[in-house]
Amino acid sequence: MIEAAMIWNEPNNKSHWDLELDPDWSLFAATAIAAGRAIGAEAPGLTRVLGGISPIDPQFVANMAARGVLDHVDVVAVHGFPLDWNLWKIDDWPAKLDEIRAVTALPLWVSEVGVSSFGAEEVQAWGVDRTASLLKGGAPRIHWYSLWDLPQAWGATTRHREAEGSSYYRHFHMGLLRADGSPKPALDAFARHTPEMGICQWFHFQDPRLDEAVGWLRRLGVRHLRTGLSWADSFRPNALAWFDRQMEALAEFEVTVTFCFTPEHRGIAPHHTSPPIDPAEFADFCAAMLRRYAR
Repeated sequence: MIEAAMIWNEPNNKSHWDLELDPDWSLFAATAIAAGRAIGAEAPGLTRVLGGISPIDPQFVANMAARGVLDHVDVVAVHGFPLDWNLWKIDDWPAKLDEIRAVTALPLWVSEVGVSSFGAEEVQAWGVDRTASLLKGGAPRIHWYSLWDLPQAWGATTRHREAEGSSYYRHFHMGLLRADGSPKPALDAFARHTPEMGICQWFHFQDPRLDEAVGWLRRLGVRHLRTGLSWADSFRPNALAWFDRQMEALAEFEVTVTFCFTPEHRGIAPHHTSPPIDPAEFADFCAAMLRRYAR
């Protein structure tokens, strides 16, 4: 079942929201408010989550509060990857959460946290245990990113790709399972921390791994799952058939569904990170998905 609806993914990250078009996030604020209202009207009582922020930036949250966004969400979420992408140490996790708690009284979720096996699989396994020791009990939702490695042939959803150097290639080594489905040492480490820790797993359009992923989630004892429904994908042929299949397969879990990615023809610029031409269109998509799947 759907337990929460997240409004966008990493809206303060230039790889997921076009900051050249929206340098002060005023367009994002209008989009988030429209979506928050629509979600609240369509599914009263459903938890509305401000898209997991990365970097963890209290000034961004204060900006959202000043623009009225926090009046239309129930939770603020953060993402952190201190061993791969962030410029802080893993032991700083409690302090990073306190930075956000200092600017909002809303509950705080960790909707993506992970460690890649890019350098060594043993580092990832250690990272699971260390992350769990720092975050369990400190946030009501912790979603480990991710179950599967991303196949290199698929490419990562980030704007600058190979120009990002090793930062780009780390995207492909975040899973507890390798791309061929074989387990890494981190899988056993993660299994020691369920159900307190959940999983964030993005499923690509018509992802062939879906059923196998569900089997692994069951075996691992995962209860909370975060995934996405892409506004951009909704314009593909047979989109609803795929969305139906995905959501039916995940129905046994407590799902945080993330709404994001602008269709090229509905953005100010023709790119998935663009602010929409009309925020109401994104809000309508959110409402339509909940009308279909949150009952």
